[in-house]
Amino acid sequence: MAYVAPESQTKIRPLNAWVPGWAPGLALAVSVGLLALAAAQLPLLQRWQLSALTVAIVLGMLIGNLAGARLPAGIAPGIGLAQRQLLRAGVVLYGLRLSFQDVAAVGVHGLLIDLIVVVSTLGLGTWVGRRWFGLDRDTALLTAAGSAICGAAAVLAVERVIRPEPSKVAIAVASVVLFGTLNIFLYPQLYPHLGLDPAAFGLYAGATVHEVAQVVAVGSAISPETADAAVVVKLTRVLMLVPVLLVLGWREARNGGQRAMVVPWFAIGFLGVVALNSMVTVPAAMRSALLTLDTLLLATAMAALGIETRVSKLRALGPRPLLLAAALFGWLSIGGYVLVRWLA
Repeated sequence: MAYVAPESQTKIRPLNAWVPGWAPGLALAVSVGLLALAAAQLPLLQRWQLSALTVAIVLGMLIGNLAGARLPAGIAPGIGLAQRQLLRAGVVLYGLRLSFQDVAAVGVHGLLIDLIVVVSTLGLGTWVGRRWFGLDRDTALLTAAGSAICGAAAVLAVERVIRPEPSKVAIAVASVVLFGTLNIFLYPQLYPHLGLDPAAFGLYAGATVHEVAQVVAVGSAISPETADAAVVVKLTRVLMLVPVLLVLGWREARNGGQRAMVVPWFAIGFLGVVALNSMVTVPAAMRSALLTLDTLLLATAMAALGIETRVSKLRALGPRPLLLAAALFGWLSIGGYVLVRWLA
């Protein structure tokens, strides 16, 4: 009598049974992130200092809004993975851009100016956003964090702690990118009229301009000395993301009635990478590859956020987030200048 194999052993599993549920959505987000990295190298976008993160969220929003309901529901797990795990990994690797030696080089006055700028912009942005412009807490806080610390990267990091709607993240990113880009054109025109030497102007730019790439553009338009000073001050500002995230985690735990503090472990990881970068010299080729990977991780997270953001939700928020970003832009430009003249 011939042997007949059980049906469960002879049936061929369909291809989609072998593919993890998160694969389609993650593949879409990574593809958009890669496209954003390539587009950010175009001369026109480089001239405007539009980073891959900005390009990624715009491309993601185009896909999400033009495709709309035609996007398969199966992409949701992968999009969520990109917004969570890949974003955290990107924030951790961001620490490669900074060392404690850089922080020491800023000096006491530079550290004090950075601290005042970050704390005052966060406090002012949250208070003005809610009291004057009637914004919800999440939108006001995200816009304030992006203006105070490091633009889109700070918005993404805070998003992981407070977990707002994607549309609120998108409008915060758009607001800080808009006014940060305006700095690229405004600051070099202001330089001859401010009475600051190149190093002091670098301190001013690093303490008040939103994105790292924008700081590089502003400093390079003046002199190499200005660019060097501006970047070091700016990266020291970035380091202040860690205590901000820890305080936000504590507040989320208290407001949510939890006993344990919500610890954003990726912030601790970021600090650990900064410490490692301070003690170990990473080979140039490896460092370049890791920074490119970091940009891809963050761009992928931005793409995923963009895909879930609908223009109708942005319209519902109205012009108020832009008005808040404009107010913070004025505070940083004027208040930061007064601080530099007073302390430096």
